[in-house]
Amino acid sequence: MTEVVSVRFNNRGKLYFFDPSGLTVKKGDKVIVETAKGLEYGQCVYGNHMVSESAVVNPLRPVSRIATEADTKTAAAGKEKEKEAFEYCLKKIEDFELDMKLVDVEYGFEGSKILFFFTSEGRVDFRELVKDLAGVFRTRIELRQIGVRDEAKMLGGLGICGRAFCCTQFLSEFHPVSIKMAKTQGLSLNPTKISGTCGRLMCCLKYEESAYEDLVKKAPKIDAFVETPSGKGTIVNVNLLRLNAKVRLEDGLDTTLKTFTFDELDVLGGKGRRAEYIAAKAEGKLEEAGFKVTPPPEIKSAYKPASPSVFDRAKPSEHSSAQKHSSQQERKPASEQRKKGASGADRQTRDADKPGKSPRTHSGEGAQGKKPHVKRYKGGRGKKQN
Repeated sequence: MTEVVSVRFNNRGKLYFFDPSGLTVKKGDKVIVETAKGLEYGQCVYGNHMVSESAVVNPLRPVSRIATEADTKTAAAGKEKEKEAFEYCLKKIEDFELDMKLVDVEYGFEGSKILFFFTSEGRVDFRELVKDLAGVFRTRIELRQIGVRDEAKMLGGLGICGRAFCCTQFLSEFHPVSIKMAKTQGLSLNPTKISGTCGRLMCCLKYEESAYEDLVKKAPKIDAFVETPSGKGTIVNVNLLRLNAKVRLEDGLDTTLKTFTFDELDVLGGKGRRAEYIAAKAEGKLEEAGFKVTPPPEIKSAYKPASPSVFDRAKPSEHSSAQKHSSQQERKPASEQRKKGASGADRQTRDADKPGKSPRTHSGEGAQGKKPHVKRYKGGRGKKQN
């Protein structure tokens, strides 16, 4: 085991191990360390801790000192120079009409080198640009071409999950991600749904790959011919997280899809085995073909048996007779009312027999042949005339 200190530069990128050289460095301290580029200003992510010797890349460079206020001011001045160098380089790229995109600029702590990061689809001849930059800044100039993933790591941003990019938070190295990982996890193969902001496959596809690979080993494949508690059938869909599968049954009259757990399924083969089963079933030779004959599942009727009080008319129950008697009594007043009602001629005869009453006729005239006074409306709505 070796005692080291983990340091990160520019709040991004991978962690580097350095020898504390007898110093006690705490998390968050600013330190000055020796690198292949010279002295660099960085931040301690993990203080003094022990790691295995296989994780250390020799030679292990030491921590020079814990940063002072002067070192912090020097680093801040370098940040201001980085902004000036970035704007000037952008202008020169436009002047030389170079097919490249400037991403970031790093100014060395000692001011001995300026590093320009850019992206491009192909090779770029930037020799004239380097000469111009070296003549202005009077220091060593280095242009480094990076990929789109490194660009996203430097610039930062939010992913489709709403959180900051994994590469800017904790990923120190990029691991290869393939489309096979999306297929194993049952994700949509639409590039817009499985790609990150950088345009490449999302790094988070790698996180659960090992768990899905273990589940796939236990799960049956789609279109497999299986034996279930309800009979034989073909797998239509597999849910790895719930450990179950939907099966289309071949036996009986029930053709609906049923869900079974992986433990309840016994794989008999693939599409070829299903074809053998159908042929053997048609010939009536299932046992000779090596298939176990299972009785078809019982299908329960969806209709309930009829009530005897409704359909058994030969022997009506007391409840039905009582209900019938009550309904007749309820209808009796209405029938009597209809019997009491008389025709228009009878009413006219009765009115004529009574004194002081004139018989009513169909035309509405009285006994004296005069029409009754009727209020008539003339004109549109709201206008009334007597």
